[in-house]
Amino acid sequence: MADKDQDTRTDEAESREEQQPVEGTLADNAGDEAGGSEDAGRVQELEEKLREAEQKAEENWNQFLRARAEMENARRRLQKDVEQAKRQGLEKLAGEMLPVKDSLEMGLAAAQEANADVAKLSEGTELTLKMLTQALEKFEVSEIDPMGKKFDPEHHEAMATQPSAEHEPNTVIHVVQKGYMLNDRLLRPAMVIVSKEADQQQGGHIDEQA
Repeated sequence: MADKDQDTRTDEAESREEQQPVEGTLADNAGDEAGGSEDAGRVQELEEKLREAEQKAEENWNQFLRARAEMENARRRLQKDVEQAKRQGLEKLAGEMLPVKDSLEMGLAAAQEANADVAKLSEGTELTLKMLTQALEKFEVSEIDPMGKKFDPEHHEAMATQPSAEHEPNTVIHVVQKGYMLNDRLLRPAMVIVSKEADQQQGGHIDEQA
């Protein structure tokens, strides 16, 4: 009977030993499944972030395209406005010049008549010049007539120097050609003759600092 009990205990021990690897395998499998679940979750998270990044990149690209289109439209509108302003300016200038041209043509026709009246021609020429001056003033074109003033190298161009006892050195004593300004910008300098000391040699220079 004792031998029988001994055999039974031996069989139970062997049975327990055989079950241990199986239980270990089940535990390992459970760990693998848990790890696989974590990896799957991580992959899903990364895929979601990738989709969000792609969506954001597409939104930014669309915003860039819209901004570029708006800038191009603004550039075209500005160019169109500039061209229109130029046309309007030229139209106004031409409109002011046409009466001057008409007056010149009438004066020329009158001068070609057999019994041309010099006094009337002179009066007509003066009227035409007045019309032209008024037209230029409307476009803020002003003349530079520096007669009797100090030589200014920024607005005058000296054609020659001339000894003069009646004027201080570097004074404009003769205007060969008037200059003109457009607003504050020089269109053409005045061509002038400038005085120098009467006893100064002809090779003397203009003191532009005066």
